[in-house]
Amino acid sequence: MSSTLPLLFVDESLLALAKPAGLLSVPGRGEDNQDSLLSRVQVEFPDALAVHRLDMATSGLILMARGKTMQSALNRLFAGRQVEKTYEAVLAGRLAEAEGCVDLPLICDWPRRPRQKVCFLHGKPALTRWRLLAYDATRHRSRVLLMPETGRSHQLRVHMQAIGHPVLGDEFYAAPAGRAAASRLLLHASRLFLPHPRTGEPLELALPAPF
Repeated sequence: MSSTLPLLFVDESLLALAKPAGLLSVPGRGEDNQDSLLSRVQVEFPDALAVHRLDMATSGLILMARGKTMQSALNRLFAGRQVEKTYEAVLAGRLAEAEGCVDLPLICDWPRRPRQKVCFLHGKPALTRWRLLAYDATRHRSRVLLMPETGRSHQLRVHMQAIGHPVLGDEFYAAPAGRAAASRLLLHASRLFLPHPRTGEPLELALPAPF
């Protein structure tokens, strides 16, 4: 494995990497946004291709396919909801229940893009399940697991804000006090579980949150 890339798993079909917060998953528009995890990986693995993304501010597990055949196979797994994704986050306030779900449709808030918003008229279905891990009474914050069943842009961030508990450090959706409460977005992709796209064998990957 590479000594310079944050590789967690590699075989002839796919790569699993630890994306740091503050790095784009794939290149963006403009010369200033060409540095990304994908572009760095392709220096060593030219056949690496994107299959999903994490927000620039989010850290954690990300998969890349090796070649177009595996990209298509992994895309089918994601589209068929055969990839279980778990995130860890720290939220403002105390949740009233031990677990629950948020079922609110989302759409891009075009005048303020890239922000997203809840829209019952035109939004696309979005469902997030959550489970409380711990409550810090001193700092009035909750650590949770988030299990999205859909993959809308900013889904976890908007859903948590919609129930009154935005992710701390969120520059888009938290109140000023919540933004100032952390030096980064406290959202991390901590676990992926899927059938291997070539063999069908169960593949579980985990990466503890760095906060």
